[in-house]
Amino acid sequence: MALELYLDLHSQPCRSVYIFAKLANIPFEYKAVDLSAGEHFGEEFGKISILRKVPVLKDGSFILTESTAILQYLVGKYSAPDHWYPADLKKRARVDEYLSWQHTNMRTHGSKVFWFRGVLPAVTGAPVPKEKLDSAVEDLNTTLKLFEEKFLQDRPFIIGEKISLADLVAIVEIMQPVGTGLDVFEGRPALSAWKERVKKEVGKELFDEAHKTIMNVASLPQTFENKGLPEFLKIRLQKMFN
Repeated sequence: MALELYLDLHSQPCRSVYIFAKLANIPFEYKAVDLSAGEHFGEEFGKISILRKVPVLKDGSFILTESTAILQYLVGKYSAPDHWYPADLKKRARVDEYLSWQHTNMRTHGSKVFWFRGVLPAVTGAPVPKEKLDSAVEDLNTTLKLFEEKFLQDRPFIIGEKISLADLVAIVEIMQPVGTGLDVFEGRPALSAWKERVKKEVGKELFDEAHKTIMNVASLPQTFENKGLPEFLKIRLQKMFN
């Protein structure tokens, strides 16, 4: 039975799993879950995961949630090249260090800017108050500075000379606010050079394919209008950032 991956490429964690599975030539069946239509709250998806989040991996009767756990499972099961999640204790610890940090830092602040600039205006029809948006962008800028100074430093990649899961998880999160028109790489030559190295390792075609949806975020208002955003989901979204 083919591996199944439940994904929506609007989601950063979904993109990291998708890119890695493609890069590692892992055969899988793409199971689209339309977050904008609230499909993750539907009865069918609830049978897959009561957490109601993507990505989800289904390998026969084995179901796994959480993107970092899925990535690590794929590395182990399909014997991916060592640099992705090194056997060397200290290098692996560096990957784990970033993966642990990013949840409440890069992911939190990049996502908030994305929601404030892209999603909430599309849902409510009104811009987020300037002071809230400015505060969110300031938090993101602080996080990007920490990323450069602590995790990247003067290395080509987070753990050294080769790309790892940490770089993959980092780039999809950093690209999220870029999709709203905020060029976070401007004025950051080291970060920009790192992005180009990651893009080269991933392959431009795959990188662009994975980010095509997020780079078209301006179409979200029309998407919501066409699909009719469920009222319960609209209320939930509005409450998230009040």
